Amino acid sequence: MNGTREEVQIQPEPAATPHAGPLSGTASGAGGVAVPATGTSGPIGRPLWLTFIGLASVVVILDQLTKAWLVSFLAPGQSVNVIGDLVRLVHARNDGGLFGLLRGQAVPFGLVSLLVVGFIVAYHARVGRSSYLSITLGLLLGGALGNLIDRLRLGYVVDFVDAGIGGLRWYTFNVADAAISFAILLLLAASIWPSVARRMPDHA
Repeated sequence: MNGTREEVQIQPEPAATPHAGPLSGTASGAGGVAVPATGTSGPIGRPLWLTFIGLASVVVILDQLTKAWLVSFLAPGQSVNVIGDLVRLVHARNDGGLFGLLRGQAVPFGLVSLLVVGFIVAYHARVGRSSYLSITLGLLLGGALGNLIDRLRLGYVVDFVDAGIGGLRWYTFNVADAAISFAILLLLAASIWPSVARRMPDHA
């Protein structure tokens, strides 16, 4: 000891800086624990417009072609058996809504259909990149357009598929109705089991 005191300076350790984690939209702090990244919210990616518009176009084309084919050989009210009495083709004119509900309201339903088409397109623009929703909304748009074309052109919708047993029959429907119904089932499935929508790959 020479009477002098040694001063020991302790340098503080630098704070751990977050670095990119293995998952998109997360950052890893000390210990490699993934934490949510800030500033990321809302839909991710661009909507799949090609899937959306392409599927809607296919539904409209199939719907209009099948209706034109049916009216070419069946007069209104006529029917022909396809699978016995279980499935029949009929020429029915529906001036109401889906499956013939609320008959005599073709004009109001036509106006509502226009609003629905606009809503579907606007909603798709906001959903982000999701194959599941693009397919679902594409089916919904195609069905709405298929029946809207009939209402604007004819004042009624041509329905032609009649299924049932004896006097117990389902509502007569067409390709557009089937597309709308399937789209509604897909939306219900996604709302009950959200993982169903996430399992579908979001390819361009």
